[in-house]
Amino acid sequence: MGSEAVVLEFHKKINDAFQIFDHELNKTVDVREIGTIIRSLGLFPTEGELHDIIAEMEEEEPTGYIRFDKFVPVMTSVLMERKFRPIPEDLLLQAFEVLDQQKKGHLQPDELTKYMTQEGEPFTQEELEEMLSAAVDPEKNVVYYKDFVSMMTIDFDK
Repeated sequence: MGSEAVVLEFHKKINDAFQIFDHELNKTVDVREIGTIIRSLGLFPTEGELHDIIAEMEEEEPTGYIRFDKFVPVMTSVLMERKFRPIPEDLLLQAFEVLDQQKKGHLQPDELTKYMTQEGEPFTQEELEEMLSAAVDPEKNVVYYKDFVSMMTIDFDK
């Protein structure tokens, strides 16, 4: 896969992630959601690094919103640099499989919430709700984590 194809795939992933949070459909997202969007791309910067990324995206006048056309180039370069190395898909899947002791292939949203708020850097309630809204199957009200993982990870090794 040539680098142009990689950039196109990044753009698609970035676009998809951005659109989930662009509630007004006006090509902007709330600056407070940037961390969630970046994590949804499989990147895990520290709070300080996240602050730097946001500073790079913000206009000269911070408005509380980040525009799509500012978000894409910054995120593309972050992904190209592979700075905040994402967790490989198979490791992420293994983590979910450990939680899924009955091997059902899915988890309840509340099970997921429990694990996400106990381990490592806990997510805020708001971040969790945003993430779950993207992950939960609306008909069955469960998280099919294989789909979720493939949605959340970028395959750098194609």
